[in-house]
Amino acid sequence: MASSTLLLKNVRLLCTMDAAASHQVTGAEITDGGVFARDGIIEKIGKSRELPRHADTVIDLSGHIVIPGMVNTHHHLFQNLTRVVPAAQNAPLFGWLQTLYPIWRHLGPDHIYWSTALGLAELALSGCTTSSDHLYIFPNGSRLDDSLAAAKAIGVRFHGTRGSMSIGESQGGLPPDYLTESEAVILADCQRLVETHHDPGRYAMTRVALAPCSPFSVSMDLMRETAKMARSYGVGLHTHLAENSEDIDYSLASFGMRPGDYAEAVGWVGADVWHAHCVQLDAAEINLFARTGTGVAHCPCSNMRLASGIAPVRQMLDAGVKVGLGVDGSASNDSGHMLNEARQAMLLQRVMQGGDAMSARESLAVATRGGAAVLGRDDIGVLAPGYAADIVAFDCRGIDFAGAAWDPLAALVFCGPGKAAYTIINGRVVVADGKLQTMDTTALLRNHQMMTTDLMQKSGFSG
Repeated sequence: MASSTLLLKNVRLLCTMDAAASHQVTGAEITDGGVFARDGIIEKIGKSRELPRHADTVIDLSGHIVIPGMVNTHHHLFQNLTRVVPAAQNAPLFGWLQTLYPIWRHLGPDHIYWSTALGLAELALSGCTTSSDHLYIFPNGSRLDDSLAAAKAIGVRFHGTRGSMSIGESQGGLPPDYLTESEAVILADCQRLVETHHDPGRYAMTRVALAPCSPFSVSMDLMRETAKMARSYGVGLHTHLAENSEDIDYSLASFGMRPGDYAEAVGWVGADVWHAHCVQLDAAEINLFARTGTGVAHCPCSNMRLASGIAPVRQMLDAGVKVGLGVDGSASNDSGHMLNEARQAMLLQRVMQGGDAMSARESLAVATRGGAAVLGRDDIGVLAPGYAADIVAFDCRGIDFAGAAWDPLAALVFCGPGKAAYTIINGRVVVADGKLQTMDTTALLRNHQMMTTDLMQKSGFSG
């Protein structure tokens, strides 16, 4: 089979994020830069004049800023069917969940497929090329397979996580019993999914991780057994941890320990683990995560929306903790825009610690290279030979970036937030000229609206 080549040329500013090579936060920043890739893998980075002149696909990116594709480390894609539900708009985490559980009980396979497709399209349009998703409820025949199929259709690199809830209200947990599953069923489906869908290879488009929902919805036994299974297969582990003060209180009351001690007790620390939120980690827990290589998915917009607090990201980074960004579910963020998440991450640390607490370049590094590290990948998040051709370009010639020529890279975070002009994943153009190329957007929106209307009707919503 003949190889396929891609040439990006005349880039106004190309940011590689290859910090190991340059000893700078963002790696080399190349003016009039370009990228040459073959079969989805980068072969050469440099000045446009230094690259091959011909390729199967050539894109002139004059006036554009190019960065590695951003990596979303935490999401609940099904939740975009329930954005801005009135009764949940002003509730903190536990009340918010208890309002939405009765609606989510009506989800089915089509809801999962179309919400995943729409959410990944939204992410791709914002410059995200790899996304994790935490699907933890499976009513009415829903399966993680439905999400995996949608991700393949959109063309986003995807880490689907098989979530679970086994401890319902009758046993002292938060979720209603009708959304829980037996632990035997959970473990059997985890095994099936890993054996059927997980690709451990370099440049994999599909990976599976195991993800019990939270300490307040599963047993300690399930946490331990899930960790044992994941490590026998070499797949990742993901859950929510220390999201807000109620989370801490539940952990102390139910287990007699803080979240960090709980995670260590059930075997949930290590380079194969990443925890979402971690807003309420203390210094000892931050040091535990740094020492063990445990990752954190930082979700600033969701943390603000649910009044969970400000995660101590500056302390985490200084301690050596792996930190990536997550947009979180679109019922607790109501948006899936990665640049906006990077902007809020920077601003929140400044609110907490001062104007120099986090720079624009640091937040971009967390959004790209940091997210790749959290997901355990050394083939994405950087633009360098041997890395996947996951590349995004932003046109900086519009109103949003006017007057920002002093530092166009920082403008991606300080200004806007803008939408991607081009999103390229594994060498394939998924977004071109700001438009999705892999699925008809009109049909996508129509099907998604049908799913939302169905949930509203079944839930008795009369708005």
